[in-house]
Amino acid sequence: MNWKQIACAAALWLLLYGAAGAQPQIRFDKTVHDFGSIRWKVPVTAEFEVRNDGDAPLVINKVSTSCGCVVAGWTKQPIPPGGTGYVRSTFDAKAVGRFHKTVGIYCNAAPRPVYLAFKGIVEYQPKDYSAYPYAIGSIRVDTLRLAFPDACKGDRPVAEIRIANTSGTPYEPQLMHLPSYLSAEAVPARLEEGEAGVIRLTLNAGQLAGWGLHETPVYLSRFPGDKVGADNELWVSSLLLPDFSSLSEVERQNAPKARLSAGEDIEMRLEAGKSRAARKITLSNDGNTALEVLALQVSDPAIGITVKKRFVQPGSSTTLRVTLHGKEWEGQRQPLRVLMITNDPARPKVILRINVIKE
Repeated sequence: MNWKQIACAAALWLLLYGAAGAQPQIRFDKTVHDFGSIRWKVPVTAEFEVRNDGDAPLVINKVSTSCGCVVAGWTKQPIPPGGTGYVRSTFDAKAVGRFHKTVGIYCNAAPRPVYLAFKGIVEYQPKDYSAYPYAIGSIRVDTLRLAFPDACKGDRPVAEIRIANTSGTPYEPQLMHLPSYLSAEAVPARLEEGEAGVIRLTLNAGQLAGWGLHETPVYLSRFPGDKVGADNELWVSSLLLPDFSSLSEVERQNAPKARLSAGEDIEMRLEAGKSRAARKITLSNDGNTALEVLALQVSDPAIGITVKKRFVQPGSSTTLRVTLHGKEWEGQRQPLRVLMITNDPARPKVILRINVIKE
């Protein structure tokens, strides 16, 4: 499409949309792209999403670059109100060292060019960050999910997130929005360019409210003043169990003992045309003191579970009713689980694995 065709298309959009005073408005998903560490003479591409927040078509007439080592591409057609386009900048590094390049966007939404930038560091042999497979901006980590399994009240277990700074500038790791039961310390507190370290999280299990699984998002700050969002989110889970370490041998011999009639692998059959399925499981107490069901938790809203009695006397039983909601389950691939916590010291944590058979 040549410039005359673009101008005609823009004029047509103005006729279709154009009330007096209608104007395009350009917005980008980001204005700076940080490549971190890249290899010499291996081209890399930064893509910026362009959005038209105005009420008239947005036309990008030209994109200029700050040097001949950058090649730009962009959406040539007019972008309608509410629509999106792109600007791409491909950088072929000819020299080793830090770089900071700009591209200028000439469009009908601003009287002067709007500038975007990308930066990083070019190395002959970039450091191997394969041990840090997850990128959060220019920071890399070894995991996006951290778990504290099987903690008891009074425990203070420690877990670590390994972290590497590929931003090209010094960086001070920090986790934001920590709940009261978690504390974090970065070691070292400051990472120089290319340096790696850890963030140590300590769980104060005594501050967890309730038995069973607790999950919370925390957020890795990529730079001072960073905000929270899905792109810098980490998940921390912890499992609180009752503490039986102080039981005497006599108390253990007289303790409750849980037994499930169906074992821990549960088949649920969903008949054709049915929206739900249910199954009853007997929970028996083969011990010598009362069995208490402390918590029942499901891994997915497709599964529901109820218990008829939470206290089961020795030699007695109660009923667990497991319900499968077909519409919520349809198309899912993740496994369905039910977590049961009891006061059976031999097996306080029981995980029921739900296997759905569609008939």
